[in-house]
Amino acid sequence: MRNIYLVGMPSSGKSTLGRRLARALEYGFVDLDKLIIQDQKRTIREIFASEGEDYFRKVEQRILLDTQLNHSLVVATGGGAPCFFDNMDFIKANGLSIFLNVSPSELASRILNHNKDDRPLLSGIKNLEDELTVRLAERFPNYVRAEITISDKTGVEELVTLVKPLL
Repeated sequence: MRNIYLVGMPSSGKSTLGRRLARALEYGFVDLDKLIIQDQKRTIREIFASEGEDYFRKVEQRILLDTQLNHSLVVATGGGAPCFFDNMDFIKANGLSIFLNVSPSELASRILNHNKDDRPLLSGIKNLEDELTVRLAERFPNYVRAEITISDKTGVEELVTLVKPLL
């Protein structure tokens, strides 16, 4: 069984929906950001602060490439993961990709309600919705390469129906 890779902006629901999808399909679930934290033994914020984004993106790619060794996984990627190096090519070659397309206003609301400052690239931004609009526009060409695009209104049952014939 092929892996399923969820791509989309921060707070688009990749981890939440990913866990539910994995349960429904009897797949394993991994969150790429959590694997990076385990691998580096520090938070993403700490990695960015001490090593910078370039270092983080190299670690992220290495861990993403390791997912090919497993099968029947739902992988919640980081928001930027598909946009660096040839990561989206890898994702498409090694599994089924799903883009969670969520509006910048909804993303901003979720991030603000999350009440946790764990997104270094969005930390301290005065107009979060405007920044998310810009970032989504930059990342969109990578995200739309996914085989399936869903909205924040798509439930797990509907997603299972879309996914099963493609596995």
